[in-house]
Amino acid sequence: MDSILLNGLEFYAYHGVSEAEQRVGHRYRVDATLEIDARRSGQTDALNDTVDYARVAQLLVQIGTENQYRLLEALGTQMVETLFEEFPLIEAILLRVQKACPPMNAVIASVGVEIYRTRDDIAIQPRVRLTVVGDDEEDLEISSPVEEAP
Repeated sequence: MDSILLNGLEFYAYHGVSEAEQRVGHRYRVDATLEIDARRSGQTDALNDTVDYARVAQLLVQIGTENQYRLLEALGTQMVETLFEEFPLIEAILLRVQKACPPMNAVIASVGVEIYRTRDDIAIQPRVRLTVVGDDEEDLEISSPVEEAP
């Protein structure tokens, strides 16, 4: 398997278990290894035959800075799932998310999580949303996975 590597992507964001962490923020670092089959892009030299790492970096920063998460596991999982949704050529992802200088009773450079998923591990299913409007002006929303036809 071939890999696209993104190393040392940094952003400032407001994740953490405590309210103080979510107010003050921290510097985060993301490293990603995206497993793909690069044979076609190696022959065609065309960006549309591979995964655009500039777009990957843009998405990772967007996810990391637009939402707040208490746990690095949740942040990393959202990043992985989004990459699989956006880039069908990715077959597996190894993602490392680190928080620099975390607030704890020890001096430590960073803490982090490492998540490895294959496309088969992620069950991303389209969803159907049904809205029923009743006479009493209350909406009832039902959301459920769509069953794929065999």
